Amino acid sequence: MAGSFEFVVTRKNPVLVAPMSETPKGLYYLSNLDQNIAVTVKTFYYFESKSKTNQDSYNVIKKSLSEVLVHYYPVAGRLTISPEGKIAVNCTGEGAVLVEAETSCGIEMIKEAISENRMEMLEKLVYDVPGARNILEIPPVVVQITNIKCGGFILGLCMSHNMFDGVAAAEFLNSWCEMAKGLPLSLQPFLDRTILQPRKPPKIEFPHNEFDEIEDISGTGRLYDEEKLVYKSFLFQPQKLEKLKTMANEEYFNSNNKVTTFQALTGFLWKSRCEALQFKPDQRVKLLFAADGRPRFIPPLPKGYCGNGIVLTGLVSSSGELVGNPLSRSVSLVKNVVELVTDSFIRSAIDYLEVNQTRPSMTATLLITSWSRLSLHKLDFGWGEPIFSGPVGLPGREVILFLPGLDDTKSINVFLGLPASAMKVFEELMKI
Repeated sequence: MAGSFEFVVTRKNPVLVAPMSETPKGLYYLSNLDQNIAVTVKTFYYFESKSKTNQDSYNVIKKSLSEVLVHYYPVAGRLTISPEGKIAVNCTGEGAVLVEAETSCGIEMIKEAISENRMEMLEKLVYDVPGARNILEIPPVVVQITNIKCGGFILGLCMSHNMFDGVAAAEFLNSWCEMAKGLPLSLQPFLDRTILQPRKPPKIEFPHNEFDEIEDISGTGRLYDEEKLVYKSFLFQPQKLEKLKTMANEEYFNSNNKVTTFQALTGFLWKSRCEALQFKPDQRVKLLFAADGRPRFIPPLPKGYCGNGIVLTGLVSSSGELVGNPLSRSVSLVKNVVELVTDSFIRSAIDYLEVNQTRPSMTATLLITSWSRLSLHKLDFGWGEPIFSGPVGLPGREVILFLPGLDDTKSINVFLGLPASAMKVFEELMKI
């Protein structure tokens, strides 16, 4: 088996790609929903062009990036701390970071690294800003283009979650592709995030368990420190998803109270992860998921809203409550919380963050985020969609990512990392 030490990526010096024309300067407001998720998200896309050389493709990507940054000018700035002590953007116009690189290894080795989820190899396809100590020192968009010996190249992206949620990131990437193809923007970004300012005075109308501090009484932190983190993905095809829904429905719900695929799968994964990590029965455990607030706001957020429209919604239970009961118990807890996410809940969360200026604690927590409806795998700069694409690692060790299954839109690929011993148990629990 190929060892990761053979996978060498040689990078040239990074360059800054500034907006093609003059853009507004000054401090740009980020909402409390943007404050909440101070992580970067890394993805990769493998392209092969029959008509263009890698150098031509690089030039197209670089030029169209400078064009799209005119429309999305805050992305060309840098994160900073505002006079109020919050994360904001200093619109400097200095631009995105672009790095050209090459690797002597062939695409087969990279495919093998992907199929085995060897993140230490895939990490080399995305540029890490050297010496960056925190999110403020990482530009909002960092691009690496790695030319492959046997043809084609990999686009590796590192994007700030303070700037974009999944929907906004997908819209930004689509706009970038349109620029590359010489097309007008089909969707103008809506940049004014002050529409999500807190109310004056703030009104906290819900308990917001998503921010509960939990004590680790099960030694899980130590397990993560001592063992290697193993990444795996599990494909849930329609019949397996139906089976989960049936299991959840028949044990608990009457026929008028059907559960959705998301609720059944989330309940199943939460219960299974508690079991795999061997939490003590009285360990308090938290589930968080990113609910898309865009359609739930009254009125809905404007089309093209460039920012975080997602709100982290959470519930707290005990591990024993989940593991010791039928699946329907976990699923019913999830169902109740999903239905809570309304305009007043999200505005209450925004106000809660204004009063408490806190981030959700992640002890004994599972955070589920779904990319299964984002069309990230359809990026087309003019030479066709990527042959394959995916995430590089996860934004946090507590995260489970729902990805679209191959060509079948109804399948869901579940991607996560667990300490090696827990992953062994988890793999067995996935065989239903």
